[in-house]
Amino acid sequence: MGTNEFKNKRILVTGGTGSIGSTIVKHLLPFDPLQIRVLSRDESKQFNLFNEVNKDPRVRFLIGDIREKERVKQAMENVDIVFHAAAMKHVLSCENDPFEAVKTNVIGTQNVIECAMASGVDLVVGISTDKATDPVSVMGCTKLLAEKIMLASFHYKGDKPTKCCFVRFGNVLSTRGSVVPLFYQQMKKNGSVEVTDKGMYRFFISVDEAVSLVFKAARLSRDREIFILKMPVIRIYDLAKAVIELYAEKCGRVAREVKIKIVGRKAGERLHEKLLTRDEAVYALETKDMFIIKPVIGREQHVDYGVDSISFPGAKKCRYVDYSTDGRRVLSVAEIRSKLVQDEKSLLRFFDHFYY
Repeated sequence: MGTNEFKNKRILVTGGTGSIGSTIVKHLLPFDPLQIRVLSRDESKQFNLFNEVNKDPRVRFLIGDIREKERVKQAMENVDIVFHAAAMKHVLSCENDPFEAVKTNVIGTQNVIECAMASGVDLVVGISTDKATDPVSVMGCTKLLAEKIMLASFHYKGDKPTKCCFVRFGNVLSTRGSVVPLFYQQMKKNGSVEVTDKGMYRFFISVDEAVSLVFKAARLSRDREIFILKMPVIRIYDLAKAVIELYAEKCGRVAREVKIKIVGRKAGERLHEKLLTRDEAVYALETKDMFIIKPVIGREQHVDYGVDSISFPGAKKCRYVDYSTDGRRVLSVAEIRSKLVQDEKSLLRFFDHFYY
């Protein structure tokens, strides 16, 4: 795709009113697309986004669910590029209702793939998570399967032009339901903050960084890659400290009086997250800011396909056996606080609205 790969294109964003989906929509507009279609289930969120984009006539809002194939087919008509951001993303919700997660994350993704191929879409970019890497939760398992079935579509698409890729990233700071607004609400309501385990670590990026990776993947993709952004590691206990230091006064509290309570891990949670497994690293390339897992072609599972420096400038063979939060440098409380301040504008819109 060219330097302005979105100019004069018809683009569909599934889950387009979610935190990542809506940011994709807003960041697409300066690229002068012909039309952006937003497919989501919530009319109130659509109304809010309609006003946030200043009622831009290029943005078309469609009520619908990716579980319903016929509606996805209608939304996909004459579309050039699809950003597939619709998902069940909360670990506990997926643990409590696992087949609902399968319906959305797996069957919904298959609907997107089949409709994209039937409509002659050029490119589908799927949004994944580090929880899909060596998964232990229902959410992670369904997102891993979503990756697998989308990338496996190559084997039955025939001469259809549709290409697919995925991006995989960790926790996104300024998103609906993320832990920072939750800490804020707990502090405001109870004068304390709940952390599940003192030794829990996560990869974190801002929503703008996440969307930047999504667009970079769209630009670089040749077909069936998984793009993974290298991102900082944060200990959740230190994140809680930083939130208390920054926002206790705003909550009507004194920072030194706010306690951090350890409440125990929830179902599906683990202490460390991974972005890249040992097996994936065999087929991965590495640049300064990302990993690129190249597709395995044919039946041979242990072929070294080398480095494609033309498709992926600056890429080298991956140095890591795996890439997880375990053993990586952890941001200090001061560094976390600085990162929160940088992302504060995005975070503020969630502070006074609790999303479970």
